[in-house]
Amino acid sequence: MLTLTSPVETHLHRVGAPVKLAALALFTFLLFLAKTPVILFLGLVLVALLYAPGGVAFARHGLRMLRPLWPFVAIVAVWHGWTGDLAGGAVVILRMVTAVAAANLVTMTTRLSDMISVLETIAVPLTPILPPRRLALAIALVIRFIPVLGEKVEQISMALRARSARRAGWRILAPAALAALDDAEHVAEALRARGGAG
Repeated sequence: MLTLTSPVETHLHRVGAPVKLAALALFTFLLFLAKTPVILFLGLVLVALLYAPGGVAFARHGLRMLRPLWPFVAIVAVWHGWTGDLAGGAVVILRMVTAVAAANLVTMTTRLSDMISVLETIAVPLTPILPPRRLALAIALVIRFIPVLGEKVEQISMALRARSARRAGWRILAPAALAALDDAEHVAEALRARGGAG
C-alpha cells in the first residue's frame, strides 16, 4: 500500500529523488507554457521514451496507472468537440496525459522514503506553522494513494459488473468510500506502530 515503486529496475531508479522532482516540476511548467498540440505531443513522446528502457511490463504498468484519467479525457473531448474547439481540446488532453504520465514515472522509480526526505527539506521554512515531517508525509501519501484508490474503484466496479448486468454508476460510491476509509485506517495503524508521523 505504501509504495507503488516498480520492481522493474530502470536507469531512473538510480537517479536521486531531488533531481527527478526538480525535473518533473520544470517539465510540468514547460507543458503549461506550450500552446500547440504538436509541441505537447512531442512532450508525450519524450515521456514514452523514458518508459521504454523499463521494458513491456514497466510500460504496461505505466499505462494502467493512467486509467483513472480516461473519464476526464472523454469529458474534455466531448466538450471541445461540441464547442468545435478541437485544437483546444487536444492541447488540454495532451497536457493532462503527459503531466500525469511524467508524475507516474517519478512515482514508479522513487522510493517513498526518498520522496518524504525531499519534501521535508522543501518544507523547512514552514516549521513554525506545520512540522515538515507531517506535511511531507501527507503529500507523499496523497501521491501514493491516488493510483491505489483508482485501482480499488476499478476492482469494485468489476465486482459489481460480475453480479449485475446494470452499470455500476453511483452505486460504486459507498463501497469506494468505505475501501478508502479502511485503507486509511490501516495506514494510520502502521504509522502509529512506527512511532507516528513525527
